Amino acid sequence: MNAEEKRLEESRKRKVHWKRWGPYLSERQWGTVREDYSPYGTAWEFFPHDHARSRTYRWGEDGIMGICDRHQLICFALAMWNGHDPILKERLFGLTGNEGNHGEDVKEYYFYLDSTPTHSYMKALYKYPQEEFPYTRLVEENRRRNRHDFEHELLDTGVFDENRYFDVFVEYAKASAEDILINITVTNRGPAEANLSILPTIWFRNTWSWGRDDYRPALRAIQQLGIPKEYGTPGSAVIEVEHKAYGKHWLLCEGEPELLFTENETNARKLFGGENRAPYVKDGINDYVVHGKREAVNPDKTGTKASTLYRLRVAPGATATLRLRLTDQEPQIARKSAPRLVIAAAPQTELLGHNFDSILALRRSEANEFYAKPAPKGLSEDAKNVQRQAFAGLLWSKQFYHFDVRTWLDGDPAGPPPPESRKKGRNHEWSNLYNADVISMPDKWEYPWYAAWDLAFHCIPLAQIDPDFAKEQLTLLFREWYMHPSGQVPAYEWAFGDVNPPVHAWAAWRIYKIEKRVRGTADRAFLESAFHKLLLNFTWWVNRKDAEGMNIFQGGFLGLDNIGVFDRSAPLPTGGFLEQSDGTSWMGMYCLNMLAIALELARENPAYENVASKFFEHFVHIAQAMNDRRAEGIELWDNQDGFYYDVLHLPNGDRHYLKVRSLVGLIPLLAIETFEQDIVDRLPGFKRRMQWFIDNHPDVRGHIETSQTEKGLRGLLSLVNRDRLERVLSYLLDEAEFLSPYGIRAISRFHKDNPYVLHVNGTEHRVDYEPAESSTGLFGGNSNWRGPVWFPINFLLIEALQKFHHFYGESLTVELPTGSGRQASLWQAAAEVSRRLTRIFLRSADGHRPVYGGLEKFQNDPHWRGLIHFHEYFHGDNGAGIGASHQTGWTGLVAKLIEQSGEGM
Repeated sequence: MNAEEKRLEESRKRKVHWKRWGPYLSERQWGTVREDYSPYGTAWEFFPHDHARSRTYRWGEDGIMGICDRHQLICFALAMWNGHDPILKERLFGLTGNEGNHGEDVKEYYFYLDSTPTHSYMKALYKYPQEEFPYTRLVEENRRRNRHDFEHELLDTGVFDENRYFDVFVEYAKASAEDILINITVTNRGPAEANLSILPTIWFRNTWSWGRDDYRPALRAIQQLGIPKEYGTPGSAVIEVEHKAYGKHWLLCEGEPELLFTENETNARKLFGGENRAPYVKDGINDYVVHGKREAVNPDKTGTKASTLYRLRVAPGATATLRLRLTDQEPQIARKSAPRLVIAAAPQTELLGHNFDSILALRRSEANEFYAKPAPKGLSEDAKNVQRQAFAGLLWSKQFYHFDVRTWLDGDPAGPPPPESRKKGRNHEWSNLYNADVISMPDKWEYPWYAAWDLAFHCIPLAQIDPDFAKEQLTLLFREWYMHPSGQVPAYEWAFGDVNPPVHAWAAWRIYKIEKRVRGTADRAFLESAFHKLLLNFTWWVNRKDAEGMNIFQGGFLGLDNIGVFDRSAPLPTGGFLEQSDGTSWMGMYCLNMLAIALELARENPAYENVASKFFEHFVHIAQAMNDRRAEGIELWDNQDGFYYDVLHLPNGDRHYLKVRSLVGLIPLLAIETFEQDIVDRLPGFKRRMQWFIDNHPDVRGHIETSQTEKGLRGLLSLVNRDRLERVLSYLLDEAEFLSPYGIRAISRFHKDNPYVLHVNGTEHRVDYEPAESSTGLFGGNSNWRGPVWFPINFLLIEALQKFHHFYGESLTVELPTGSGRQASLWQAAAEVSRRLTRIFLRSADGHRPVYGGLEKFQNDPHWRGLIHFHEYFHGDNGAGIGASHQTGWTGLVAKLIEQSGEGM
């Protein structure tokens, strides 16, 4: 067991709270639903970026490359000023959903380079231009462009020309759970000497202004612990941090920075023309540094927000280093040859000297040792780097997420009453929801709120390195203060009642098996607990999403946003409803996941045999409804095309295929499970009831196959029989259809020359193959499921191919790719899709990474080319990254693919 594994074990047993501090600070709190108190739910406009530096947040905090405790009471982050910007760079800038020509989009360059699961070591990088940051130009130029144009990015503005920027690195290393070393290095990449002000900032989340708890914590300068530069020492300054939840901590700062103090209070005079509650306000430090207003900061050097101002002048190519330490170890001055800060209880231990450097070096080494395990032998350094940064992005994307919907709806005692419209507005049905946890975010700037189905996928690569955190994440969604009393899982804060694919049983089962492989032991208590809550959610699906009670399911957009002919979450312009191939298939998959879990639990508790029987029978009913509905009119399988489609169910009873070749028709492949005869034999109750069901329903045999293996009979349950599987795979593996050089497209390339067009009431509804950004505003226009490659469904398709191979073995081969004449097993096909996905991020023979397309800076510059962005989705033809640039969440699945299939170059 290596050092990081020991820390994980201590954390799991609650011996040491190694995870109390971490990167739990959001990167964007402004423009969120939580902070929106407008009458009509206009979150972007109610709390814009321009208010963020002056206005106190109600529900959370944000910052650049920051950390906080797991309740976000004490926060630390970096602020910067290049001497030209109109404001301090305290938070990341980007366009709102209404400003961007493809929805919201961060306009900064920052990278998560490393993190261990306990955050004993972390490293990140921010690239800060030396010229004035082009806030206005970015807004105006993107507003001028339409949805068919490229986005105007920060690189396009020219502020990085001649490399006139700073690389600002921050490293965090824990000497103990409450003793955190902070190492900041600044490198001038430009050709000339340049000025930079660095302001490491510590502050408290404002919990005292709302009329619920008037306790106010305090920051204060400890003048007697300040050491001036003398005797050749760098000097030091100390800020005392006191909060009733944690007692006293100290922020130790090497050198002689200027200590600036203010309050985390709204500047009401500036924003609203009102009176300020305190003489010093949130933007006081900004006004002092940028505008020289000395009266804006507290001369008594106390407050609830404080910065240590370092004014640097850095030569071209030179690096400056700053060392700070946030610790619970009380410091004192020891005088030997020169005064130095030491631990009062252990005066021989220096806090900012050689001890600092040795701990930092040790934590770096331990991180390297920890990440040697998930990297397959023989993996290239480039692939190791991609995998390491994927894990880093997942771990840096943890965020303290706080939202009490009832309080949000009712308003605070010290605040104005909320508008009357709120009582019937967004999320009013979710008054049970109370969130105050560290949660894995899809992207802490673009999506700084959890998304239920995204989170399920995050848990898979997280389980490789921290099974406990993965289990905690999945369990959260099933808690009474998350899950709706009806059994629905909350989707995301913009609409908790939206419906996402039910992938959580799959995730629970996968986490269970991954942990068993990683640790050698299985957590049956977790599996059993998750199963009970999943039963509630399954029942909600059955009761709410089966319009005719015929086991054909709806569900709305189901996470696939604009993939359909219509907005699948809105009333259809034709009337009636959709019989959804994907909705029904997800439920078939749900049944099989629940069956697999029930059979596992039944090995030790026979009571679960009855439940297993229920899911077996329910799956068969869904399979029959999806494939054998000729008696009722039409099935979801179109035998002429050899593909599954959504079916439009009109009010007069007519049904029509919506013939779009998309992931909707591939998702039936995901509903597959194999089982071994010896498992069934050990469960006599289940075996007896299954046999009775088969004997009394002769048509069931069409949905069950068996094959003989060395260990006995193996069974297959699948929505798709062998004949239909082969026909669907001919599309899936066709490079003119779904198979791109970089994975499976969301819509077939067939529709590039053959768009699907439907006319309804004089309006044309059209689906084209769009391999890049969306050309429509459907679902905000910031995602596109009409051609690009998306990791989550690709990952599930890879697993499905592996399962089909587990049953059919070498008896079933396919052309790979279709039309090539080269035969391959389904295992080989799965590996090929996996390698095409990982290829997105790896350098090709010419040194280029497909993810960066034509971005020469990222392809060729030695200070950029090793940095990886894990985008939300990828161009369907060339693999370039599109959408949110830091969605390491589900795109972090690449770390798992690298582990299981290598790099495949």
